[in-house]
Amino acid sequence: MFCNRCGAEIQPGSLVCANCVRRIGDPVSAAAQSRLERHLQTLGTLWMSIGGLFLIPAVAIMVFGHGVRWVVHNHEPWPDVVQFLIYVAGGSLTILAAGGVCVGLGLIQRRPWARISAIILGGLALFHPPFGTALGVYTLWVLLADEHGEQYRYLTDQT
Repeated sequence: MFCNRCGAEIQPGSLVCANCVRRIGDPVSAAAQSRLERHLQTLGTLWMSIGGLFLIPAVAIMVFGHGVRWVVHNHEPWPDVVQFLIYVAGGSLTILAAGGVCVGLGLIQRRPWARISAIILGGLALFHPPFGTALGVYTLWVLLADEHGEQYRYLTDQT
């Protein structure tokens, strides 16, 4: 028998690889694994939904920014600055929306980069009450339950 991580030969009956000190066999119980898988699917779906919902105000702000010239007279010097700030706000929301959709897809597809990205976005989402805060707490609860990410890494190796 050989270690899945380092490839070293493992003595029969050993519980730990002598080379890399990885536990032999499944690092999590079947019950915990199905729990993590179930929450990752839900979490990915929620991130994709929130990302899609962020597109609505992003598009509305961009349309408003385009129409601000019609609302304010063209001979005023400040409409350009206002229009620029509106475009920046709309662009920021568009980036957040794209990030949410990408992280959601990454979690559903068990991509290795998705865990750390979701933790970062989950931390930032804490400051957007009420739905962002709830999603941030849920994200951190699911993904930080495993101290070193071993469970998530195991799931990414299985796909």
